[in-house]
Amino acid sequence: MQRTEDFVGEIAQRVAIAVAPNGGRRIKVDHPAIPLTTKELAATAAACLEAGAAMIHCHVRDAEGRHILDADAYRDAISAIRRAVGERMVIQITTEAVGRYAPAEQMEAVRAVRPEAASLALRELVPDASHEEEFSRFLSFMRSENIAPQIILYHPEEAEQLKGMMARGLIPFPEIPVLYVLGRYTEGQRSNPADLLPFLDSTMPKFGHFMVCAFGQRETACVAASALLGGHARVGFENNLHLTDGSLAPDNTAIVAGAAQALATLGLKPQDADGLRADWGLGSPARGR
Repeated sequence: MQRTEDFVGEIAQRVAIAVAPNGGRRIKVDHPAIPLTTKELAATAAACLEAGAAMIHCHVRDAEGRHILDADAYRDAISAIRRAVGERMVIQITTEAVGRYAPAEQMEAVRAVRPEAASLALRELVPDASHEEEFSRFLSFMRSENIAPQIILYHPEEAEQLKGMMARGLIPFPEIPVLYVLGRYTEGQRSNPADLLPFLDSTMPKFGHFMVCAFGQRETACVAASALLGGHARVGFENNLHLTDGSLAPDNTAIVAGAAQALATLGLKPQDADGLRADWGLGSPARGR
């Protein structure tokens, strides 16, 4: 594994951009262009693909706009997005609880949908040691179904927890992608590039593939810092509604395009969906996924 100092100055040849276009909380009153319906998600995916995104991180809502982990709603959204973009995007569903779901329900959503990829918040699915074995069995199911997990880590201590579980044989993947969330529990949830440094400290465990998401208008600066240190980028309305100049972004596409332009200015090339699948050990998505 590389140490932090090995990352400094190293520029990855390809950087994957994921778009997180809606999240589980924001609604139209927050921004009229937040995609909540299946049709809106598909249109957003197509536009963000052209702007440089290789993956869409997908939340679905009920008729009242509330976050749900519903297999039928996910299947409908995945089908619509596939019709819009084919296999040119990785489609990742969320298992986020948003205060509504227990760990068993979160894992059952993945078992029912069998998506191409799913994000898993370690603190939600393994709130204490008594949940470790069930989580390990769940990851074994994901591996057997060729579903890519991405473990969400909000604090460096969680990275240590995950690496400890790997050392004890509880994670049935030789490497597992992670997402570092910057600034989630800071005042005002406004992230800065320096928030990444504790995750990449020389004393911290390292992961073969990491992505970063951030809150507020310094989102692009945060993901650019991540890319320069060997990571990848997740951007969009889930965590940020603003462009780098502080103005309200017209839509998710503008945020993705801004991130792509910033990375290109730094000499970084975009990763496409097939490249991301290869990085994550995935083949082509099965029909309906």
